[in-house]
This record gives sequence, C-alpha cells and structure tokens, in this order.
Amino acid sequence: MFYVKKKMEIAGSHSLRLSYESKCANVHGHNWVVTVYCRAAVLNEDGMVCDFTRIKERIHGALDHRHLNDVLPFNPTAENLARWITEQVPQCYMAKVMESEGNTAVYSVDDVPFEF
Repeated sequence: MFYVKKKMEIAGSHSLRLSYESKCANVHGHNWVVTVYCRAAVLNEDGMVCDFTRIKERIHGALDHRHLNDVLPFNPTAENLARWITEQVPQCYMAKVMESEGNTAVYSVDDVPFEF
C-alpha cells in the first residue's frame, strides 16, 4: 500500500448552528490547518497515489478565503469539514482539521490507526 499526505492552511469564516447558546454562533474566522491522507494499492499511470496539486485545488480552492456557510451544505464544524474533505478526494481515507491550537477533529473512513 502507498500512502501520501498533503497539509495546507485554509483561511475562512463560519458561524455554527448549535443546540445551545454559544459565541460560535457569531461569524468568526480561523486559519484551519488541514491534513489530507490518501492511499492506493496501485499507483496511477503517473506513478502517484494522487497529485498533490489536485488535492490542493479541490480542498483549498473550494474553501480558502470563503465564508464556509455559503459554500457548504452543512453546519461547518471541524468534524463535518473533516468528513467532507475525505469525500472530495477518491483516494482519501482520513482527514485531520485543526481549527486552532489544541482543537483538532479527525474523520477516517475505516478504523485506521492514527496519531491524534
């Protein structure tokens, strides 16, 4: 099995729709640090799991310097962002979203070991 990871920073804003009162319901921003983990049993015709540039185009291109509530059809929590990211890249099996120092969410399509 071949593995690659792509780490990038995404600047943007969002507001959260929560079942309790929270200052996060107000529009605010983050510089999310996103790590995308991909794998393949066989390399593609170019000798890659997937092209790092394509990962960046799909994730960074869709989210950077945007108001996430306007571009995503769900409550843009770090957990939901991690799941959405894994759905955008076919070879992606896990995504890590660090919203701020000490606040990280991970989504994995299967029970793979990872360092949280």
